[in-house]
Amino acid sequence: MAELPPAIRDYLAGPSAAGFTPDAVVTDDGRTYRGRDEIDGWLRRAATEYQYTATLMGVSPAAGEWTVTQHLTGEFPGGEVDLSYRFRLRGERIAVLTIAP
Repeated sequence: MAELPPAIRDYLAGPSAAGFTPDAVVTDDGRTYRGRDEIDGWLRRAATEYQYTATLMGVSPAAGEWTVTQHLTGEFPGGEVDLSYRFRLRGERIAVLTIAP
């Protein structure tokens, strides 16, 4: 597996809006969040909405993007899912994150 940049490692360990650029964009579950305030709200809701365990399945860097695949199991509709987290960085922070099955 490829070595992940610190911003992505930090996100996977315990996401914080501080790891994003001020104008970052996150797309998750069909919704888009812009800027640190909206991203912080999304992260807070996500942290309390469901209980789950994530297992890293793979990492692939390509053309300025990093794709991390995780297998999630837990208390959410369906009980398990494989998700791809597509990151684009600007400097040492996350500028774009797209999460999709």
